[in-house]
Amino acid sequence: MAHGTAAGSKGHAHPSYMAIFWWLAALTAVELSVPFLLQNAEGFALFVKASSLIGMAATKAVLVAMYFMHLRFESRTLAFIAGTPIVLCVFLMLMLLPDAFA
Repeated sequence: MAHGTAAGSKGHAHPSYMAIFWWLAALTAVELSVPFLLQNAEGFALFVKASSLIGMAATKAVLVAMYFMHLRFESRTLAFIAGTPIVLCVFLMLMLLPDAFA
């Protein structure tokens, strides 16, 4: 049987890859400007700088995974399998954090 538009096959609308590209480009531009805007950051400003950079990097990773790796159109089980290493990584980082300051 041929792949494609056979009767009964379900498909999905293709996302606008150019729109995703522009979102990724805008996030990259903001990421590059944050260190210059908060150049002499200390204390809470340093926390804001680090957490904003991490948040933007995570957002870009999620956009790439969802649209360019087509995880958005997969079943929930596959999304759970893809998300499990992220949860484990965050857990391990939080568990090792006290040793970093010891």
